[in-house]
Amino acid sequence: MVNVVLWIVQIFLGFFFLGAAFPKLTGRGLERWTGFSDLPRGLVLGIGIGEVLGSVGIVLPMATGILPWLTPLAAMGLSINVLMATGFHVREDERLKAIATTLWAAIAGIIAIGRWNLIAQEALRISPRALVAALAVLLPAVTVIVTIIYRQPPPATERLQRKSITNLA
Repeated sequence: MVNVVLWIVQIFLGFFFLGAAFPKLTGRGLERWTGFSDLPRGLVLGIGIGEVLGSVGIVLPMATGILPWLTPLAAMGLSINVLMATGFHVREDERLKAIATTLWAAIAGIIAIGRWNLIAQEALRISPRALVAALAVLLPAVTVIVTIIYRQPPPATERLQRKSITNLA
């Protein structure tokens, strides 16, 4: 059962991080993402490439059986990446977004622990029930928070830009 839950969450996170990488790689829609307007384009591309590699690494190595130890490392990398994003949200006083990114990091961290436990049998074992219970709490929590965030009206500057574009047309 734990293996099935881990696979479902891994695939979900893989798609999530691919989707998160898209605006960073294309440059479209970045104005909706906190802090990216202040970063050099090369750094934004690097973050996007890291998310693509992490999303592939969280699924493919273990799915193919080729270097399966890369899967927990990819999960930890994604967790660290998202925790750094939390810093941007804290700096901008966006508490709900900071909580959401922290939850994403926790989910990726649980994947790393769960997959490492399945690979390294002699490692300190975490109860499979504890992993499933943690994911059962974290996934709905982050889903609710992300839903709330995306239902909020856009910032005033974005509304003004949309209004001025509409007036020009």
